[in-house]
Amino acid sequence: MRRKLEKFVDPLPEIRLLKPYKKNKDGAHYEMTMKQFRKKLHRDLPATTLWGYNGQFPGPIIEANRDEPVHVTWLNQLPNKHLLPVDLSIHGLDQMPAVRTVVHLHGIETKSDSDGHPEAWYTNNFRETGPAFSRKTFTYPNHQRGSLLWYHDHAMGITRLNVYAGLAGMYILRDKQEEALNLPAEDYEIPLMITDRSFNDDGSLFYPSQPDDAAVNLPNPSILPAFNGDTILVNGKIWPYLEVEPRKYRFRILNASNTRSYRLQLDSNTLFQQIGSDGGLLRCTVEMEEISFQPAERIDVIIDFSKAAGQSITLKNDLGEDADPNDETGEIMQFRVTKSLKNKDSSHLPSALSVIPSLKQNNVSAIRYLKLVGSSDEFDRPLLLLNNKHWYDPVTENPQLGSTEIWGFTNTTNFSHPIHIHLVQFQVLEHQPFDLEQYNIDGKIIFTGPPQPPAANNRGWKDTIEAPAANITRVIAKFAPYSGEFVWHCHILEHEDYDMMRPYIVVDEDEYDEK
Repeated sequence: MRRKLEKFVDPLPEIRLLKPYKKNKDGAHYEMTMKQFRKKLHRDLPATTLWGYNGQFPGPIIEANRDEPVHVTWLNQLPNKHLLPVDLSIHGLDQMPAVRTVVHLHGIETKSDSDGHPEAWYTNNFRETGPAFSRKTFTYPNHQRGSLLWYHDHAMGITRLNVYAGLAGMYILRDKQEEALNLPAEDYEIPLMITDRSFNDDGSLFYPSQPDDAAVNLPNPSILPAFNGDTILVNGKIWPYLEVEPRKYRFRILNASNTRSYRLQLDSNTLFQQIGSDGGLLRCTVEMEEISFQPAERIDVIIDFSKAAGQSITLKNDLGEDADPNDETGEIMQFRVTKSLKNKDSSHLPSALSVIPSLKQNNVSAIRYLKLVGSSDEFDRPLLLLNNKHWYDPVTENPQLGSTEIWGFTNTTNFSHPIHIHLVQFQVLEHQPFDLEQYNIDGKIIFTGPPQPPAANNRGWKDTIEAPAANITRVIAKFAPYSGEFVWHCHILEHEDYDMMRPYIVVDEDEYDEK
């Protein structure tokens, strides 16, 4: 067991902004290289070997403007041996190189060949490539609202390991409408990437090679059904602190953990003013005492420290420390209101933020009910599936380009899953509870209550949503602006890797007729 690390001894790192190497009429051009490097993550922990974009964890921030395209050449210069234990028993990984990468910009609307398809992987210097690989430079058109997106690895069967090793970073898309609101900006707008990890005494990353209760006949290494680290990091530092002025700050917060969900709270009776979610600004500011968020979700909040001069305020995780008194994950970071006010705070916290037209007015061309199912594999390991289909089964979801559909995620497992659909931002319609015990007896859905509207802070544009156990979660999406093959999956990375991910195809009828 690793020794306990003292909390709040390291300052919060500022994540560097990446500058384009050229800008022209086609947009901004970037190069990002995945490298192995070493970094101290805590004052009292030896340096940790990590993988990172441009040798940083988190990767550098890309900042873009709406309607100005961004082109990124993603280069793999990682070693041939993986940092972490690779299970070769799934997805034919024994026939593939151990270290493969492909980047998905999570939340972007882009063509399928720039989306980071799991089989578009490639190795160091593109020596080997996967069956869906077609290009080295990805293009992001940015024809969408301002929001916090994030880029991370998406390689088939090893996403959980590549992201855990450090392959994640943030991408901020800005637009004029948001700028006109005079929200806290520049030094007072701070991105926070929250992750969890476990470490060995020598500072190296710890990730189990098998489940704790591993059966004798399991492959070694063997994939885990879930993994929560015992240590919380923000912007790549373990339990950091941030010195702030007594004024309003805007925090763009991302849950980049593999499995762990958080329920954020501030002590000292301080409240969050939530202004945005995955797909940008909400309609109105929502005052929140606590905010739950699942892996891959983003929340955009304003915290007002103006009445807290001299105080220390802790960002807490109400989901930590419940079951185990030794669990230290109930705290995330500390804000110290110790800086003097540089200038008068002239930023605003508007009550009305943006216009979000309801997709319910659209003509709905299909309603699909998609089951989240628990089963077992030949080794008696948990195997979680979407609609009882494996990754390699034929595609069953084929929305037409420009059509609007309702997808109902029927969660027949006994825990929540954060469901992410590539290409689209959707709207959450409702969650409706059903009798799971009865379903397990005869497969019938018997509702135990009326549909519940989404929480006030989930009524904007979303690309990832919690589908609670024993509920049907209905979302509505317009499948545009691109046709092609995309994926949808659970964003618990251990589930996504095995086998809770499915391809879907947006069909362009005009294109089809031409063929």
